[in-house]
Amino acid sequence: MKSSLINVILRSLLGLIFVVFGLNKFFHFIPNPPLPDPATEFFGAMFKTGYFVPMLASTEVIGGAILLSGFMTPFALVLLAPVIFNIVMFNLFLAPGNLPVPIVIALLEVILAWMHRAAFALLFSDGSMPARSAIGAEAHA
Repeated sequence: MKSSLINVILRSLLGLIFVVFGLNKFFHFIPNPPLPDPATEFFGAMFKTGYFVPMLASTEVIGGAILLSGFMTPFALVLLAPVIFNIVMFNLFLAPGNLPVPIVIALLEVILAWMHRAAFALLFSDGSMPARSAIGAEAHA
């Protein structure tokens, strides 16, 4: 029971972060902090593509909404993993002053992935484990 409550809290927190900041990319209701020049140039290049920022924001909103719903949590974690990786790398190399928040986001992702590790069992196996046992294991986790 305690593990389930922790799962709901962490999942909801991560989902809320992605829904809010994904929607912010569309509606600009939270002002962006000033960024160092390399970070500003990088964001400028992403905006100039015309497709990347809307795709990124949509991925964040969809992944966050899935997390908030509690339905297909492992899928949401896989969907958001590359986004989180890039958030950490962006802040590590281009805006290092903002690194604590991305580290918290990455930790939430890792903890939730560990809590749902049974769903990822086939990804890290040699293929000899039957698919049914992995699905059944997740249902009992």
